[in-house]
Amino acid sequence: MSHRIAVTSGEPAGIGPDLCLMAVQSPCKELVFIGDPAVMAARADTLRLPLHLNLLDDPASPLESGAHTMNLLPVTASTPVTAGHLDPGNSRHVLAILDAAIDGCRAGDFAAMVTAPLHKGVINDAGIPFTGHTEYLAEKTAGHPVMMLACPGLRVALATTHLQLRDVADAITKELLLKVMRILHHDLQTKFGIREPRIFVCGLNPHAGEGGHLGTEEITTISPVLEALREEGISSIGPLPADTLFTPRYLDEADAVLAMYHDQGLPVLKHMGFGRAVNNTLGIPLIRTSVDHGTALDLAGTGRADAGSMTEAINYARNMIQQTGNQA
Repeated sequence: MSHRIAVTSGEPAGIGPDLCLMAVQSPCKELVFIGDPAVMAARADTLRLPLHLNLLDDPASPLESGAHTMNLLPVTASTPVTAGHLDPGNSRHVLAILDAAIDGCRAGDFAAMVTAPLHKGVINDAGIPFTGHTEYLAEKTAGHPVMMLACPGLRVALATTHLQLRDVADAITKELLLKVMRILHHDLQTKFGIREPRIFVCGLNPHAGEGGHLGTEEITTISPVLEALREEGISSIGPLPADTLFTPRYLDEADAVLAMYHDQGLPVLKHMGFGRAVNNTLGIPLIRTSVDHGTALDLAGTGRADAGSMTEAINYARNMIQQTGNQA
């Protein structure tokens, strides 16, 4: 079984290449980076970072070790890259990098993939409908991805991901919640080694509906699902008001929190752990982790990017490889 980890370089005009270069300043033999060699070399010059490129013919090519060594699977950019300046012409290049990592994981060449940030807007500007990594992975793997961000002391999963707020209530169905909760419970056990996960669940409405006076989804949808899950042996606590749940009284007892939508749960987590948080995609037949931030175009090539989240994402991938290997 391969223990190699694919690391995508993301949007070439953003800080993705910077983070990759920072990662190889210490030896990291099992990491295979995917991106444009010319971009990496130019960015290393800009940042004044030493770099030795070992270009791979394929994901199984021999790797080199040592500080400053980047084992790189080449995917050439479509147009010249300038740090901090987006170009829709490179959108297919960004997706080709992502495809190389996905294909390598599915073929068994990589045990996991770690993704640097890409820019959703410029991909759509190129005429390619794109909502995000999570949804793209769903299309490519036929899984049901569940987004879960984690930092020291908190894990937050999402029932819905990149969805307009006006559409969230209609998307919260019994079928969806059952599927998401079962995936979350399963992957907390198998990928994180938590034998009996305790999952605390947010309500959808303010005050979790206030007994039906501020919305009825808690009564008609969420509570019946949690009761059914408890009968299956899944520890499901809630629905609770989000502004109450995200306090130490509850979080100290929670292995994970399920939020109903993106901006219900993630602001709390990012306030608590930004720069140390990791985005984990659950519910797909491969291990994928990612940084907790965007492309930071204003920081690209300046030397001011913080590699903390990338370091954590790589460590999470390593730990999940070990955890799933122990269960094999």
